[in-house]
Amino acid sequence: MHGLGNDYVYVNCYEESIEAPALVAKAISDRHFGIGADGLILIQPSEKADCRMVMYNADGSRGAMCGNGIRCVGKYVYENGQVQTARMNIETDSGIRRLFCRTRNGKVNLVDVEMGIPVVEKREVLKAGDRSFSFTPVNVGNPHAVLFYTDVESLDLADLGPLLERHDRFPDRTNVEFAQVLDAQNIRLRVWERGTGETMACGTGACAACAAAISMGLVKRKVVMHLTGGCLDITWANPGGPMVMTGPAAEVFRGEISLKDFLKS
Repeated sequence: MHGLGNDYVYVNCYEESIEAPALVAKAISDRHFGIGADGLILIQPSEKADCRMVMYNADGSRGAMCGNGIRCVGKYVYENGQVQTARMNIETDSGIRRLFCRTRNGKVNLVDVEMGIPVVEKREVLKAGDRSFSFTPVNVGNPHAVLFYTDVESLDLADLGPLLERHDRFPDRTNVEFAQVLDAQNIRLRVWERGTGETMACGTGACAACAAAISMGLVKRKVVMHLTGGCLDITWANPGGPMVMTGPAAEVFRGEISLKDFLKS
């Protein structure tokens, strides 16, 4: 399944669990020798909410929250009957998130997610070698460093991404957003995800970049985020209230795999 090309392998863990999920995530995410994905997401029962999602990045590290991933989880549990209502609560490592699944002909095509209240810190200047970077730290359940440029298309994220993700300023590493304000209601965004690299889209990254831009007075409180894989609508109507992300969720295919045999190969 994917949200704007940010694809994960989703496993229904209502009936069976996965041993060594970090190892499985790394192997299964390989685009040449595995299934190919930005990571692995386990869908589990929850005692606190309608269901629980546990996410692993492509390098096997555990992630606290995934905005595109949670929309796909909502679509999956609604269409497969684990959750009977379009409004639901999903437990994550960053807390419980509220969702509303919009349907068309019985299928979920868009999902609204209350992403919590972003924590936007003061801008900082980070030095790496002979280069300096001005960025805004933002936490939306996971850490982000947001940088603004006049032209993000020309940036070499393969160079900048790892440099910033693994900088000493971020002991647990960070996600990095490269944002270009197009006008008061539109932002172009490229994302370097912690533990994965550049991705087609990142829901939490879109929220972080939008929150930083709003806090700096660069945009209005309802913004269209233009990611490489498509667009997300982000609304932060009240600074003391949750940010709402709206975007699509799509299923690509289903299959079965013998993890025991796969991990041996």
